[in-house]
Amino acid sequence: MSDDAPKIPVARLDEPAPLFEARSTKGTVRLSDFAGRWVLLFAHPADFTPVCTSEFVALARASERFEALDCALIGLSADSVYSHIAWFDRIEADFGIRPQFPLLEDPSLAIATSYGMIHPGASSTATVRSVFVIDPQGILKAMVHYPMEVGRSVDELLRLVSALRDTAGNDGVAPADWREGEPLLASAPGTDEESVAAGPAWYAGGVR
Repeated sequence: MSDDAPKIPVARLDEPAPLFEARSTKGTVRLSDFAGRWVLLFAHPADFTPVCTSEFVALARASERFEALDCALIGLSADSVYSHIAWFDRIEADFGIRPQFPLLEDPSLAIATSYGMIHPGASSTATVRSVFVIDPQGILKAMVHYPMEVGRSVDELLRLVSALRDTAGNDGVAPADWREGEPLLASAPGTDEESVAAGPAWYAGGVR
């Protein structure tokens, strides 16, 4: 790649999440409005698509579970806020629920680009299928990218947020298939002395 090629921003874990300000179904929304809370930012390439619609219905039905984790839901789609409102109308009419979280518009793809969702040379918004978890200090703690053909698991997103909350600020780590309320594992020993003290199976035990 030549030195004068356009640089694509890359959102990085454990660094400040890119700030944004955009119109939404709830008025103007800024990431800074959610300082002090966990945030789940989930992006979609377009409104009125089957997989995205199923995800919005599932997230709307799970919104109280995210609220219990003090986690704000923020949707993003490349379409305009007027399209978003019409989509919400259709969701309410067809599924009996209206999403109460804001859905940002991003017709210029400025937010999608700042989060690294637009691939070099991309001719469509198909790659805008990502989830970002941002902690109360505005630090990006997780990001997951999905293909157009596969919907996201709301249960897994809830598990991810729960695990990030429970491991924040301590030495515990969440093992495979960990669920809220289950014990954490002790962090891996950093020295030979710590490994000896922890015993031969620290990687399989050492629950906190």
